[in-house]
Amino acid sequence: MGSFDSIRLGGLRVGNRSTGRTVYNAYGMSAGSSPDAAPPARPARRSLGRVLAWLRDLAFSVLLAVVLIVFIYQPVKVEGTSMEPSLTDQERIFINKFTFRLGLGGIARGDTVVFHYDENKSYIKRVIALPGDRVRIEAGKVFVNGQPLEEDYVPPEFRDAISWPAGGEAHDAMVPPEMYFVLGDHRSQSSDSRAWGYVQRKSIYGKAVFIYWPPDKIGRLR
Repeated sequence: MGSFDSIRLGGLRVGNRSTGRTVYNAYGMSAGSSPDAAPPARPARRSLGRVLAWLRDLAFSVLLAVVLIVFIYQPVKVEGTSMEPSLTDQERIFINKFTFRLGLGGIARGDTVVFHYDENKSYIKRVIALPGDRVRIEAGKVFVNGQPLEEDYVPPEFRDAISWPAGGEAHDAMVPPEMYFVLGDHRSQSSDSRAWGYVQRKSIYGKAVFIYWPPDKIGRLR
């Protein structure tokens, strides 16, 4: 038979039972083992957890981007020179669609809006007169409700001498309900309400709010 050898440490009896082949400690484990030893690591499970967390974050980011683009902000590229110097050709801007889509915000004079001109083309212009306003242009000078409009966003070299409505002496025209009178800032290069009339409210789908490209022009749009 094997022998049982023991020693006393601080009142605790610890012993080793020896046999001819294997030595066990008092916990029934092979000599040198400890019941407090850490379990073996599971790197595969930890790696899978990290991958799942990354996929979750990616899905959330994509969903957030879709919501922002569809319902709130949309990036667009400016094409043409009709809004110079405020906006130049090939600049990138964000337009706010949220308030117009849900009808939570109104359109004000001076707003730079984006609207559908036809099924395949959108224009960006500045709102000059609202529904019910009386507007006329005398040799390039804009009057709204009988008052000259201060337009510091139109430099002198961008003005022209066109009068509106065309034909005969300049006179006031009243903007119809649900319609808007819009002009480009570069008056001598813009095709706008002077040429093709008013813009319907339902055609306006966004307000230009922020320039994000090129870097030297990053900032809110006036």
